[in-house]
Amino acid sequence: MITTQLNLLAAGVLQAESVPNDGVGSTSLNPYFAPLKEVVIGGLATLIVFALLWKFAWPAIAKGMSDRTARIQKDLDESAAARKQAETDAAQIRTSLGDVDGERTRLFAEAEAQAAALLEDGRTRLNQEVAEMEAKAEADIAAAAGRGADDLRADIARFSSQAIESSVTASLDDATHQELIEGFIARVGAGKVVTS
Repeated sequence: MITTQLNLLAAGVLQAESVPNDGVGSTSLNPYFAPLKEVVIGGLATLIVFALLWKFAWPAIAKGMSDRTARIQKDLDESAAARKQAETDAAQIRTSLGDVDGERTRLFAEAEAQAAALLEDGRTRLNQEVAEMEAKAEADIAAAAGRGADDLRADIARFSSQAIESSVTASLDDATHQELIEGFIARVGAGKVVTS
């Protein structure tokens, strides 16, 4: 086997020596055209490679390109839909912005109306509470005045009773005093009690 390879190598070297060399590196008989044998073999190899590419690579390439086209089309459709939605949203926002002043005015009017109603309700309740407190105060004052008058009458009665007793005791002499006591006992004994 090694011998065969050496023989082929030697034959290749011998053939290479028989090809004219122009000293510039050209080893062909014709400097413009390749040898016919090489053209045929190279052409056949090229056709085989192209046929294999056509048979096996082209469907994968075509599928990849169609998938890429579909993906790009999908992205374009999504971006167009997003743009349309954004334009719709922008139009709604612009419309809403136009109504912002009207809405603000309406909300302020509602707030002012509610504040006025609350203020009026507070005033009404405050007036009612003040009236109730005044009525209670007047009732308390009247009750206190009545109690004061009753206390004053009781004090006056007690002091007058004490004053009358002191005055009567001071103005009576012993004989008159003794006579009153005996008269009282006599009336009690007779069943005629005089209440004064």
